[in-house]
Amino acid sequence: MTAESAIRLRDTPQGAVFEVRVHPRAKGTAITGILDGRVKLALASPPVKGRANEELQRFFAKLFKVSRSAVVLLAGEHARNKRVLIAERDGAAILAAIEQALAASNPSLS
Repeated sequence: MTAESAIRLRDTPQGAVFEVRVHPRAKGTAITGILDGRVKLALASPPVKGRANEELQRFFAKLFKVSRSAVVLLAGEHARNKRVLIAERDGAAILAAIEQALAASNPSLS
């Protein structure tokens, strides 16, 4: 299954919007799969004082090669299910980066 067929992703004039399911306090930070149209993201930071959200921003900024300010949390600030906007990128660029990250973190999927 490709990320394109599984991820609910929407292009907007501001950038690409998709949903994320986070797992804070994980061993490390990585995309671990796709679940119900959401990107599953393990975060090493705990969900305390916004640290997990900050790590999500740092991780996605590096993954999608954008500034941290281009990663905008639209919904789910205090929840595991989040909606994220990546400004300056379209859906195709987001899907390609997610597929590459999935392949790198789980070689058995490629």
